[in-house]
Amino acid sequence: MPKKGKKGKVPLSDEEQLLLYQQKLLAEEEMAKKKERLLSQFLKDKLAKEEHNSALNLKKINTQWRTVLREVKTKELHKDIEVLSQTFERVVDCKDSVVKSLAKDLSEAEEQYAHALRSHLHNIDQLLALQRSRLSLLEESYNMELEALTKEFETERKTIIDQHDKEIRYLQDVFMAMEQNYIDSEYESKLEFQSMWDDLKNKNLEEKHFLRLQLENIVEDLWKRFQDALKNYTEATEDRKIAFETLKMKDEKSSKEIEAQMKRIQKLQESIMIVRGKILVQIRESDDQNQYIRNDKEAILVQLRKLKVQRTRTRGVAQKNLVRLTLESNTTLKTLREIVEKGEKILKLAEICRKFETEEEKVLPFYSSVLTPEEQKEVEGNIQEELTEEMAKLIGDYSGMENFWKRYNKVKLEQLSLQHRRTQLLEINRKLREMLKQYLDGISVSDEVLSQLNPLLIINNRSNVPRPQPQPTPGAHPGGKPHPAVHNITEAAHVASNLL
Repeated sequence: MPKKGKKGKVPLSDEEQLLLYQQKLLAEEEMAKKKERLLSQFLKDKLAKEEHNSALNLKKINTQWRTVLREVKTKELHKDIEVLSQTFERVVDCKDSVVKSLAKDLSEAEEQYAHALRSHLHNIDQLLALQRSRLSLLEESYNMELEALTKEFETERKTIIDQHDKEIRYLQDVFMAMEQNYIDSEYESKLEFQSMWDDLKNKNLEEKHFLRLQLENIVEDLWKRFQDALKNYTEATEDRKIAFETLKMKDEKSSKEIEAQMKRIQKLQESIMIVRGKILVQIRESDDQNQYIRNDKEAILVQLRKLKVQRTRTRGVAQKNLVRLTLESNTTLKTLREIVEKGEKILKLAEICRKFETEEEKVLPFYSSVLTPEEQKEVEGNIQEELTEEMAKLIGDYSGMENFWKRYNKVKLEQLSLQHRRTQLLEINRKLREMLKQYLDGISVSDEVLSQLNPLLIINNRSNVPRPQPQPTPGAHPGGKPHPAVHNITEAAHVASNLL
């Protein structure tokens, strides 16, 4: 009896089997294409989402890194401020030591100055004694020269007076001789003139009578002859007349010269008297002036020596002060440059920090104390008990820095809190990096990822992470410490792909 199952089955031909196989392949191919399209669309959506998330995370990371870098920069700046404050204290200590050394040098210099002053006074006494002896010698030489000059002056004065007397006598003789010559010449000229005049008169009378007697008839001839004779007479007497005129002019000139010489002699006598009076006055004035000049010379010499000593002393002191001033100015300039650089750096840092201040800090830069009045009084009492006088003076000198220390303490507290916050954020960042690495390892396939343990990599419904062993009891572990718990983490994207 045939079987029922075989009775209903119709054997298929090869063509039908081929068609059926092709249909199955086409259906599988269509399903594969459909799955591939869905998978590509899903991957594109996932990729866009991941890009968006990565951009957002990148911005968050950059923001966090900025805050971290700001904290690091703030910490570096605080360290720089601490270093600068230490250097400032060190420089202040150096300046104190320099001041002490300068005070010691000043005391030594004062001792040296006292010793030099004593030696200088001793030398001045010796110089005064030497100067007195020199002045006595100079006075003796001056008296000797004065006596020689007075003798020479007296001899010269006698010679001048003798010469003057001789000249006066000579002028008197000349005057008398000229007067006698003038009288003689005048008398002779008068006599000659009178004789000639008488001769001519007599001759003319004789000729006139002779002519009147002899030549009455021949008047015209006589007139001509008379005219000729008159002409001859005038010609003959012309030279004498000229000589008379010249002699007369000489006489007038001589009288004028005599009068001028008399006036000149009188003026000379008056000038001689005036010159004698002036000589006496000048002698007295020269004596007074010489005495005044000698006194001035002595005073000027003393003043000159004092000024020379003072100049040498002042030059030495000025040179020492100049050397010390140059050294101190150089150190001061270096210190001021460092302070200016430090101040500029602090101002730049203050400007930078000013940008990061909050509104509250800008309005209230100096926070009020959080202590109660009783606690504040107790703290002040403890501080006053512990302080000494020097410390109290120093605190009083630096009382103006109270607001600065308030802000500094506030910044220091904020720095500590930010450091604590930074450690927390670094820990969070580390955990986020580990989670991000696990996530990236889960969405990427590479030889490095395949070689490592990855709970998100599932092949044939199996993970390459070994399953955790059952936890032993605490007493079974040789070190007494339990093993760390192992948790399997399944990526949400893998679950979504399986659901799709």
